[in-house]
Amino acid sequence: MNPRHLSRGEFLALTGLLSGSALLRGTAEAATPPAPAPTKGAPAAPPSRAELEKVRRECRASLTSGGPSDPGAELIRIGEWVKRQGVARDYYGNGEFIQAFEKRVAAMLGFEDGCYMPTGTMGQLCVLRMYADASGNRRFGVHPSSHHVLHEDDAHAVLHGLREVILCPWTRPVLASDVRDAKDPLGTVSVELPVRWLGGQLQTWEQLEELKHTCREKGVKLHMDGARLWESQPYYGRSYADICRGFDSVYVSFYKMVGALGGAMVLGSADFVKTARVWRHRHGGNLFQMLPYVASAAMRLDDVLTRIPEYVKRAKSLTEAIAADSRITVLPRPVQTNMFRVYLRGDPGALSRQRDRIAREDKIWVAGGFSTTRVPGIVETELQVGEEVRSDVKDADIARAFSRLLEGA
Repeated sequence: MNPRHLSRGEFLALTGLLSGSALLRGTAEAATPPAPAPTKGAPAAPPSRAELEKVRRECRASLTSGGPSDPGAELIRIGEWVKRQGVARDYYGNGEFIQAFEKRVAAMLGFEDGCYMPTGTMGQLCVLRMYADASGNRRFGVHPSSHHVLHEDDAHAVLHGLREVILCPWTRPVLASDVRDAKDPLGTVSVELPVRWLGGQLQTWEQLEELKHTCREKGVKLHMDGARLWESQPYYGRSYADICRGFDSVYVSFYKMVGALGGAMVLGSADFVKTARVWRHRHGGNLFQMLPYVASAAMRLDDVLTRIPEYVKRAKSLTEAIAADSRITVLPRPVQTNMFRVYLRGDPGALSRQRDRIAREDKIWVAGGFSTTRVPGIVETELQVGEEVRSDVKDADIARAFSRLLEGA
């Protein structure tokens, strides 16, 4: 099977990650979902996105991330912050404030410089193209769930003539042995830290260091897809600079976890970043004014980074409370960051309707949505602990609400 067409739940069928869990006991039962209960009259129309967002905002806890509940107020907050800082406008990203922010993030991650990018997709395409041109090798190694493979409409191939090489099974992060044993010669390896579709799994520190050493030894450029790098620091217990040391370049996101309006940054050596700015221009990424986006990141970053260790700690206790219900499986367990995936039996539509009922009655938003997997009758959902999981809402209350998903399912 072509890895490009793997579904989000493909690894369940291919590798049996749920082997031994209560979910896979009684395969016949799982393969035959219960018949829906008879209903009277025409089915009710599903709620609109606006209606669902209103219900979610009224909850006292949410296990999914959402944008500002009042976008107008958020824009006013950004504007007031800019005024207090006395920030002058930029022209196509050229301005003292933006360049100082790029330098500050670069120093935090142990690099010489950084280049703000409107999107992470753009930033990483620039990186891969630059490395391919420099080495003459247009192959890059990735995990089968890489954003490059699943979520960019083959941009690397269509726009830049690059070819991805799948390095490992879906079930685990990329390791040094995958680079050593790659059948195709590689110019670049792009590693996601942590792996989103594995519930935020990470290499151990020793595995990560071996991966860095192996790429360096083989003359392969090592790039980090650090969309969620911020959440990885508590697991390693080291500075961001220590984690990034040994990578040739890193990309970080400012809207994932940080909650900015959007945007990302690519970091590396001074010469690398100088070339990245050229490629940003070639990609149409030189917005006339980047200030609102950069300011929204700058005003949030430090505060969010101080909160992440507590989010990870809360995720560990909360997932254990949820997993106490044998009908529910949490992966990974124990969690390694503040994000994780949950698997349970049921129909996505029925579970979504029950979620809405729980939100209205218990004021807890337990999931954003549910996706089918390749295991018949089993669905999954991606969750994370952030500022919307209030400290005054107990783990037991959230776990109880989550178990209510299976009432009547």
